[in-house]
Amino acid sequence: MNEYTDILYEVRDGIARITINRPQKYNAFRGRTCDELIHAFNVASWDKAVGVVVLTGAGDKAFCTGGDQSAHDGGYDGRGVIGLPVEELQGGIRECPKPVIARINGYAVGGGNVLVTCCDLAIASETAQLGQVGPKVGSVDPGFGTALLARVVGEKRAREIWFLCRRYTAAEALSMGLVNAVVPPEQLDAEVEKWCQEILAMSPTALAIAKRSFNADTDSIRGIGGLGMQALALYYGTAESQEGVHAFLEKRKPRFRDVYQGKVDSDTKGSRS
Repeated sequence: MNEYTDILYEVRDGIARITINRPQKYNAFRGRTCDELIHAFNVASWDKAVGVVVLTGAGDKAFCTGGDQSAHDGGYDGRGVIGLPVEELQGGIRECPKPVIARINGYAVGGGNVLVTCCDLAIASETAQLGQVGPKVGSVDPGFGTALLARVVGEKRAREIWFLCRRYTAAEALSMGLVNAVVPPEQLDAEVEKWCQEILAMSPTALAIAKRSFNADTDSIRGIGGLGMQALALYYGTAESQEGVHAFLEKRKPRFRDVYQGKVDSDTKGSRS
């Protein structure tokens, strides 16, 4: 990949900073964004000058808000089972032999919340909000976003997050173990830098072994996710899923139950109010 258009990549003093650079879209990712992130994580993984990776979003409004719904109409605009290589991206974060810190500067919802879950550590601004939105828009993450989340915050809380699609403050995310630290927005960069410097003082090989050991306990989720993504691809072709997308784009409340029960024909989706 000769140049990035959707992300920024910088290495300085042992720290690789990967920034989703789509602030006008609240740092939602499209197919190209995922490909660039995958490439950047691969570069950082095998650069011996890099000891820690920081993942964040451009601006102060959003870390990442998941898949770009404007690129989704029964299928996203990239490659992979669902048109977004999200499994490969999530795997790239987990397989990176260096600790990956999520710098959460704003909204981390949907697929953005899953990225936080996949990162090794997470530091949030007090203004950050986290949560899932999939069932609100006719989608779900049937792999790391569900099963690994349950390992991180517990079964009951993970089910609450997915079944109710609430927004959680940074303080609430801290109390449930989804993030490691919360600081005022003006202190976010200093706090991230502090954690990076502590990591850079450690043995790189010992950290890599520790990370792979942690991952070994949950790598079976990759298989669950692969199966789930195949099911998700089929689901995206249904009127029920497409109702969520069209409702989001038309800024109206989705009528999932009506579509599910056959009370509304999918052909009328453009005229619903």
